[in-house]
Amino acid sequence: MNSYERYILTSIIGKDLWNYSKLPLVLLVAILISAILVLNTTHHIRWLIVEREQIMLEKNTLDIEWRNLIIEENMLGDNRVVERIAIEKLKMQHVNPLEDNVLIQP
Repeated sequence: MNSYERYILTSIIGKDLWNYSKLPLVLLVAILISAILVLNTTHHIRWLIVEREQIMLEKNTLDIEWRNLIIEENMLGDNRVVERIAIEKLKMQHVNPLEDNVLIQP
C-alpha cells in the first residue's frame, strides 16, 4: 500500500452506511422528514393563531362601531331631535292653519 494514497473519508462513510446499515439510514431519513414536517406544521399553526387574533380584534372594533351606530340611530330617530334639526338647520316652521292655501284644479 502506497503511503501517499488518499482516501475520501465522506465517501468511505457513505459506502459503509449504505452497505451495512440500511435500516438506521432509512430511519434517519424518516426522522429528518418528520422533523421538517413538524416544523412546517408548527409554523402554519402559529400563523393561523396570529391571523385569528387579528380577526378577533377587527370583530371587536366592528362590534363597538355597530353599538355606537345603534345608539346614534336611536338618538337621531327621536322626534324631538328631528324637530330641532328641522327648525335650526332647515329653517322649517309649523304650518299656521289660517295661512294654509288649498289649490283646486278645475
